[in-house]
Amino acid sequence: MQPLLHVEDPAADGSSRLRSAWRAAHEPVAGVSHRLQRTAYAVPLIVFPASVWRLPAALDDGISLGERMYIPSLSILSEVLAFTAIGLIARWGEVFPRWIPLLRGRQVPTWAAVLPASIGAVILTLLFTVLAPIADIRGTTIRGDDVSGDAPTEAGGWELAWFYACYTPLILWGPLLALLTVAYYRRRRRAGVPAAA
Repeated sequence: MQPLLHVEDPAADGSSRLRSAWRAAHEPVAGVSHRLQRTAYAVPLIVFPASVWRLPAALDDGISLGERMYIPSLSILSEVLAFTAIGLIARWGEVFPRWIPLLRGRQVPTWAAVLPASIGAVILTLLFTVLAPIADIRGTTIRGDDVSGDAPTEAGGWELAWFYACYTPLILWGPLLALLTVAYYRRRRRAGVPAAA
């Protein structure tokens, strides 16, 4: 019996290179604890249920094309912003990736990561951790307006339970991002990276 020939599939080779490049880019840098790794990886996961919950609304009758485009765009943008939390523990948060012209391979200035992450953490904490629960308890919108009769919080039953199951994790988004930002700042300062590098 003849041995089977091993034929390499070029597509499989390309996908394995992509996977190894992905792993290398998102591998935590030295000095990042397992707890911080899990925290960073949790951020996109806690945003995901709300992003998915929104999508069926884009298929509702009676909404404009702009609203149909806005809803999935908001979900995608939310996930992309949540994913940037991983940059606070990964190499691409400290060294610009090769695909960025003019900056590739250069060190990311500490302030260039800390400033937007801090602003984001404050806004998300105010919005989802402070204002949204207060508005929900008061029975109003975040702006203080009365809640309309077709609002998800007025639905009741399984729809209300599904809404809260998807949106309640957002309470953690701002505080977790703040925790990761402080840890990133301390790690970079300990490494001797000047803030205006």
